[in-house]
Formats: sequence, C-alpha cells, structure tokens
Amino acid sequence: MKIARRTKVLIADDEPLVVEGVRTVLEAAGFAVVATAHNGRDALAEAERTRPDVALIDLHMPGLGGLEVVDRLRQGTRALVLTSFGDQENVLAAVERGAAGFVLKTCTPEELITAVRAVAAGEAYLSPVVTRMVLGLVAPESAPRRRDAAAKVAKLAAREREVLNLLAEGLSNAEIAARAHMSEATVKTYVSRVLAKLDCTNRVQAALLARDATG
Repeated sequence: MKIARRTKVLIADDEPLVVEGVRTVLEAAGFAVVATAHNGRDALAEAERTRPDVALIDLHMPGLGGLEVVDRLRQGTRALVLTSFGDQENVLAAVERGAAGFVLKTCTPEELITAVRAVAAGEAYLSPVVTRMVLGLVAPESAPRRRDAAAKVAKLAAREREVLNLLAEGLSNAEIAARAHMSEATVKTYVSRVLAKLDCTNRVQAALLARDATG
C-alpha cells in the first residue's frame, strides 16, 4: 500500500463519467489523483504542471489524440492507456510509442488498481485481452526473425518457457498461476525474469517473440 499512497495519477478521458468513475476507484485505493483532463492538450498541460507518476490516457480525445499525448509525456511520467474493443491498430501504435500499460475500459476496478500499481512500480501491464488483440493483428515474422526468436527462447529454463507459453496465450498472472500450479507471486517473478532474459519491455513483445519462436 505504500506505493499506492505516494503515487500521483493524472486521468485524461473525454467522458466525464469515465473520469469520475476512475477517480473514485483510484482514490479509494489510496492513490493521489492530482489532475484530470478531457482533451489531449489539457492532459499535457496538467502533466507538465503536476508531474504525475502515472498518466491514464484515453486514445480518443478531441484536439490532440491519446497517441500524441503518449509521445509527448515528459520522462518520469509513465503512460497507462485506456482503450476499448476495436482499437487494435491504435493499441499497436501505442506499444511502439512506449506506453507502459494497457487496460480495457470494461476492466474491473481490481484490474485497474493492479495496472496502476504495476506501471507506477516501473513494470509493464497489459490486459490479457489486449495482448490477444495485438497478437491477432501482427503478422508472423520472417524466417530469420523466427530463428532468432527460437534461439532466444531456447536459452530459457524449462519452467521459464512454460510461463512464456502461457503468457503468449494472453493469460493473466492469476490464470498462469492456476495452470502452472504456482503462486501469483512466483509467476510475477518468472514473468519479470523472462522479460529480462528476452530483452522485452512488456508482455506483448514477449508474446510475439514466443509466437515467432514456434512459428
């Protein structure tokens, strides 16, 4: 709970009801919502003024879109993208622009809190549903890239490969824990280790690499 009490959050979404709902959830969990915005330009101005640790950014905002906001956030503020079904191409673009996390607007309050905590702690968080969306959008890589991916995956220990394969199915840590008969804490450790060994910054990159290695 310490990190939650210290974490400063900006919420940017053009729907006031979404903003207030997210604010209520996060403040109840102990986060400090330091600013809100309903368009991209105000989001950047508030981010500059308040220097939040995490900025929750809607991809569709008037004036300046969420992708541009993610691009322009100052170092020290990590972007957690709020998205919806049908946003596959924008999600992929946000992955490429360095967003630290992605959650669907239909996620549970518990998942939203988990995502903000993870991103604030310097980790990447991607909703399993978002992972599956991106995997369905990106075409498999060329034969040389597949060989390179296979060589990287081959360096993993057996248990690490098991976790990677489950992660590539778009499973959450809780679902991986159930399938692999581990605690969630152990799964989190394995996921962090796998990302480091594969030189991946988030779960989507690792999932794509796993798919290429078996393709």
